[in-house]
Amino acid sequence: MKRTSRKQKPVWERAYLGHVLWLGKRKLGKVNLMNSDARGKYQWEAGGRAGFAEALEKAKAAVEVAATTAETQLDLFK
Repeated sequence: MKRTSRKQKPVWERAYLGHVLWLGKRKLGKVNLMNSDARGKYQWEAGGRAGFAEALEKAKAAVEVAATTAETQLDLFK
Protein backbone atom coordinates (compact mmCIF):
# COMPACT_ATOMS: atom_id res chain seq x y z
CA MET A 1 0.00 0.00 0.00
CA LYS A 2 1.40 3.40 -0.99
CA ARG A 3 1.77 6.14 1.57
CA THR A 4 0.43 9.53 0.64
CA SER A 5 2.49 12.63 1.17
CA ARG A 6 1.18 14.82 3.96
CA LYS A 7 3.27 17.79 2.90
CA GLN A 8 1.11 20.84 2.22
CA LYS A 9 0.97 22.19 -1.30
CA PRO A 10 0.68 25.88 -2.19
CA VAL A 11 -2.83 26.98 -3.19
CA TRP A 12 -3.90 29.97 -5.30
CA GLU A 13 -6.78 32.03 -3.93
CA ARG A 14 -8.62 34.78 -5.76
CA ALA A 15 -8.65 38.19 -4.12
CA TYR A 16 -10.04 41.58 -5.07
CA LEU A 17 -8.13 42.68 -8.20
CA GLY A 18 -5.57 39.91 -7.82
CA HIS A 19 -4.54 36.45 -6.66
CA VAL A 20 -2.58 35.24 -3.60
CA LEU A 21 -0.46 32.09 -3.19
CA TRP A 22 -0.89 30.48 0.27
CA LEU A 23 0.93 27.63 1.98
CA GLY A 24 -1.26 26.86 4.96
CA LYS A 25 -1.66 30.18 6.77
CA ARG A 26 1.51 31.70 5.27
CA LYS A 27 1.33 33.99 2.26
CA LEU A 28 4.03 33.16 -0.28
CA GLY A 29 3.28 35.76 -2.93
CA LYS A 30 0.68 37.81 -4.73
CA VAL A 31 -0.33 39.03 -8.19
CA ASN A 32 -2.16 42.35 -8.58
CA LEU A 33 -4.00 43.75 -11.56
CA MET A 34 -2.65 47.16 -12.55
CA ASN A 35 -4.72 49.98 -14.10
CA SER A 36 -2.66 50.79 -17.17
CA ASP A 37 1.11 50.66 -17.25
CA ALA A 38 3.66 50.31 -20.02
CA ARG A 39 5.57 47.68 -18.01
CA GLY A 40 2.75 45.13 -17.95
CA LYS A 41 -0.80 44.37 -16.97
CA TYR A 42 0.02 42.40 -13.79
CA GLN A 43 2.42 43.15 -10.95
CA TRP A 44 3.76 40.24 -8.88
CA GLU A 45 5.67 40.00 -5.57
CA ALA A 46 7.18 36.92 -3.93
CA GLY A 47 10.28 35.85 -2.06
CA GLY A 48 11.72 39.36 -1.88
CA ARG A 49 11.38 39.85 -5.62
CA ALA A 50 8.92 41.78 -7.75
CA GLY A 51 8.15 42.17 -11.42
CA PHE A 52 5.60 42.78 -14.15
CA ALA A 53 3.93 40.49 -16.68
CA GLU A 54 1.46 40.80 -19.54
CA ALA A 55 -0.41 37.54 -18.83
CA LEU A 56 -1.83 36.20 -15.56
CA GLU A 57 -0.35 32.74 -16.18
CA LYS A 58 3.15 34.19 -16.58
CA ALA A 59 2.79 36.27 -13.42
CA LYS A 60 1.60 33.23 -11.43
CA ALA A 61 4.49 31.15 -12.76
CA ALA A 62 6.97 33.86 -11.74
CA VAL A 63 5.50 33.95 -8.22
CA GLU A 64 5.77 30.16 -7.91
CA VAL A 65 9.41 30.16 -9.06
CA ALA A 66 10.36 33.03 -6.74
CA ALA A 67 8.59 31.42 -3.78
CA THR A 68 10.24 28.02 -4.25
CA THR A 69 13.72 29.50 -4.71
CA ALA A 70 13.26 31.66 -1.60
CA GLU A 71 12.36 28.57 0.45
CA THR A 72 15.24 26.43 -0.84
CA GLN A 73 17.94 29.12 -0.73
CA LEU A 74 20.17 28.99 2.35
CA ASP A 75 20.25 31.97 4.68
CA LEU A 76 23.65 33.70 4.74
CA PHE A 77 23.47 35.03 8.26
CA LYS A 78 21.90 32.10 10.10
